[in-house]
Amino acid sequence: MRPWKENLAPIVILVLTAALYRAVPGRVWGFAPHLAMAVFGGAVIRDKRIAFAMPILSLILSDAVYHLMYINGLFGIPGFYSGQVSNYVLIGSLTVIGFFVRRDSPTQVLAGSLTAPLVYFLASNFMVWLGGGGYGRPRTFNGLLQCYADGLPFLQTSLMGTIFFSAILFGGLHLYSTYGGRKAVA
Repeated sequence: MRPWKENLAPIVILVLTAALYRAVPGRVWGFAPHLAMAVFGGAVIRDKRIAFAMPILSLILSDAVYHLMYINGLFGIPGFYSGQVSNYVLIGSLTVIGFFVRRDSPTQVLAGSLTAPLVYFLASNFMVWLGGGGYGRPRTFNGLLQCYADGLPFLQTSLMGTIFFSAILFGGLHLYSTYGGRKAVA
């Protein structure tokens, strides 16, 4: 049996849980599991296609849930929007950070959990500013700085969320590997 097939159920559960969590009304913006999933996938999953696919698939699923809620008047923001593909590519690319994280090193897990939201913050706000979606911020250096300042509240919750979900993912894997009797790697 191929390694990913052995762990298909946990991977599906992880993707669905992350997708549904992100679509919970009233949750704090930016406090989501996707960046932690990217780091976790890069650090743990041998099949890199699956590692890159996990956070992207959960985003697509949660955006579909958002969109259904939007269509039915339950949510004020559509799930699908322009520039979305860039966001998927950006979050998927953060999986590379996990390649440099040893899953059994809390220090490296923390470093990856801090690096992913910082890279995402810098790149995503730059893309928003460059694309003209920076809330009317001019395409000047000061406009870019204003765009970054606008994103600071999201950075804070993204850092907290990524650390929280990384602790759950990596900690859960450690507990499973220690007490489950086998190493869990896809």
